[in-house]
Amino acid sequence: MGQLPGFTGPEVALDPVQLIGPDGAPTTENRYSRDLPEETLCWLYELMVLTRELDTEFVNLQRQGELGLYASCRGQEAAQIGAAAGLRKTDWLFPQYRELGVFVTRGIPPWHVASAWRGTWNGGLEFTAKCCAPISVPIGTQALHAVGAAMAAQRLDEDSVTVAFVGDGATSEGDVHEALNFAAVFATPCVFYVQNNQWAISVPLRKQTAAPSLAHKAIGYGMPGIRVDGNDPLACYAVMAEAAERARSGGGPSLIEAVTYRLGPHTTSDDPTRYRSGAELEHWAALDPIPRYRTYLRNLGVWSQRLEDRVAARAKRVRTELRDATVGAADADIDEVFTAVYADITPELQQQREALRAELARER
Repeated sequence: MGQLPGFTGPEVALDPVQLIGPDGAPTTENRYSRDLPEETLCWLYELMVLTRELDTEFVNLQRQGELGLYASCRGQEAAQIGAAAGLRKTDWLFPQYRELGVFVTRGIPPWHVASAWRGTWNGGLEFTAKCCAPISVPIGTQALHAVGAAMAAQRLDEDSVTVAFVGDGATSEGDVHEALNFAAVFATPCVFYVQNNQWAISVPLRKQTAAPSLAHKAIGYGMPGIRVDGNDPLACYAVMAEAAERARSGGGPSLIEAVTYRLGPHTTSDDPTRYRSGAELEHWAALDPIPRYRTYLRNLGVWSQRLEDRVAARAKRVRTELRDATVGAADADIDEVFTAVYADITPELQQQREALRAELARER
């Protein structure tokens, strides 16, 4: 089949696709349409603000001892929400651990996300109801899961697309290489969405790859690669929708590099001041996707104080619901660690369960 716009041949453009400039004005890019319905434009803004507010609440909850850990997505809202909004609700998502914006877009209750970070055993089970795999903390393993699910969809003759959300650091992992290679060889309906937030914990991008960009890695696998401005929700929406349609119609996988920035620490256990400069942070803070998109909507005549007030009210309500559902929540039944593995518990697991019960009894 013919290639879609933006995927013309093996070359990968270094300039990211950008529909909204840093000043909030439309760019001269004309390969992709900005003509989304007004309600969709407002919906994207609402999701971005809601994600930012919830992200702040998650950090607060962790600092107050209610969560074991949390990985902030502050600064990456446009990359996540734009991409997730450009998909069908039946397309399967395979996230890493920083995809709060993806979860919010899919309608996964924030307290289910909190349950996972709290360590409640069933914390991720509700994700599957929204065609979303549970949070994956091991770096890059979810890419293989996404390809496997895409291969299954092929065999079942389904028209769903799978998306593997990975970070720039994950592209250095063998699992991601294997996933990209399998996806390309078997022409699976899968999209690899790399959020390049410039840092793999404390390792900068320049020490992760010698390629001109992460999108250039696609050439070696024989699939289209494209860079997009990850702080531009409309560009992320358009590029993801294009790649998903290509995969759905039999054109195989694609690799998208969303160029963005992690404004916060890697996780709540990290101190980013030890490895990056204040000047760098100031530079990227000026490119914050939320005020940028707000300016675009204002210039378009879509933004209003009424919209802002409605979004703020919803954010406050959901933050309260998250806190009420999380603070003091009961711990999981430890037996589920053993009984949820097999239909019938094995003798080995039975022995482990009894040993743990005895150890916990001694601590009481």
